[in-house]
Amino acid sequence: MTLRRSLPGLVAGALGISLTLSAVPAATATAKAQAPTAPTVSEQQVMPHLRALQRIADRNGGNRAHGTQGYADSVAYVKNALDRAGFHTKLVPFTYNGATGNNLIADWPGGDPDHVLLTGAHLDSVKEGPGINDNGSGSAAVLATALQVAKSRLKPERHLRFAWWGAEESGLIGSADYVGKLSGAERRRIDVYLNFDQAGSKNTRQWLVVHDDEHGETEAQQAFEAWFAERSIPTFDIGVGGSDHESFGNAGIPSSGFSTGISDCIHEACDNLANVDPKTETTSTDALIGVLWKLAATTARR
Repeated sequence: MTLRRSLPGLVAGALGISLTLSAVPAATATAKAQAPTAPTVSEQQVMPHLRALQRIADRNGGNRAHGTQGYADSVAYVKNALDRAGFHTKLVPFTYNGATGNNLIADWPGGDPDHVLLTGAHLDSVKEGPGINDNGSGSAAVLATALQVAKSRLKPERHLRFAWWGAEESGLIGSADYVGKLSGAERRRIDVYLNFDQAGSKNTRQWLVVHDDEHGETEAQQAFEAWFAERSIPTFDIGVGGSDHESFGNAGIPSSGFSTGISDCIHEACDNLANVDPKTETTSTDALIGVLWKLAATTARR
């Protein structure tokens, strides 16, 4: 997570200054079919991805930062899992600070290509540590969700695209490069971008749900808040900024998603596997799966 803009909002959320428990809102999308029941995952389906990222950092100088072998190995790990599951994957290169990195894009076959549901997380760490919560946790939640899509052979109304961004810790470089190279038509096809940054923080008491008021996004935000409210899990609303959803917002693309807040070891060597709470990580993944299943079964109004 890039701290330059997000810290005040996240700290406020962590302190619980304001609490929002959402009610189920009026629908903002047209249902094409009855949404299939969303699966849930166990810790054993999520935590192995974080252990793999920890091993990658351990054998590459303790980090997975942009321009390092640790980042390249992280991309390869995720890509291999997606390829085996039947996704159409591609590496989208970009250059920053003299080093070439890749964003990883994965498309699930089917769905309306004019209505894209894009879900992503940054895969890089800082050079000071392995980045297992920031943001191995978000990357693992997105990967576990994608693999559930494949396992369920989901047939969505919207086209499902997943992304893992590079060089977020350097200033949202990878996602900004990706969005900047999209044509106007390609941008308009993205109904909403869902971002996940730090999904497994310890001592989480409330989930910080992104509210994109500037672009009028309510469908995903309300779906997340409804999912948590149905389980009596408190939420706190935060704005767009400090992570890759900012790149999409700058291009006029609506966004939502959530975070579990800043951990004690953010951007330090102690942001390792022990810095992630498995129960929180699993809950985050289930929330993502539940909302994605709901959104995938609808086509947004335009």
